[in-house]
Amino acid sequence: MLTGNVAATVHGRYLYEERGEHLLIGFHGYAEGAEANFAELEQIGGEWSLLSIQALHPFYTRSGAVVASWMTALDRELAIADNIEYVRSVLAAVRKPSRLVFSGFSQGASMAARAAAHIACDGLIMLGGDVPPDVKRDDVRFPPVLLARGERDEWYTNEKFDADLQWLEPRTRVTRCVFDGGHEWSDVFRRAVMEFLNASK
Repeated sequence: MLTGNVAATVHGRYLYEERGEHLLIGFHGYAEGAEANFAELEQIGGEWSLLSIQALHPFYTRSGAVVASWMTALDRELAIADNIEYVRSVLAAVRKPSRLVFSGFSQGASMAARAAAHIACDGLIMLGGDVPPDVKRDDVRFPPVLLARGERDEWYTNEKFDADLQWLEPRTRVTRCVFDGGHEWSDVFRRAVMEFLNASK
């Protein structure tokens, strides 16, 4: 039996709202979609344009909702490369920003870190998700980072948070945000995002 891979063209979708010359890009978590992420970005407010990118691997929940995942362990390296090129294509389809910040929640936080490792940007916001091993390399240069978790988050644990801080802090400026909550967004986090974005202008 022969096992191989071939390149295929697929269509991704994104949600975009132009508000100003700066751009905040969001990556949703596992079993979410662009709409859920965009709704969270809208609550942050401000004059940054918003762009939410939906993962290329959709599936149905038991209730019949269409959600998506960024990747699995199968052909992981190929999926990572595909996702980075996908982000580049989305960026080429919208107005070029003067400032660019990537953000992500849960699985999307790792995707945001990958994007920041490959595409020049001015900031990286990660909530409830870790820096993936494939970007923890000496040749990677990260912009300033806002790293956040809920105190009761059972997935992105305090141990993972500390490990990421230990790797990031010698390499870039890191702002910490730990709030009373679980694996979720919070008003405390949203305020921290606004402060971080204002500092990124």
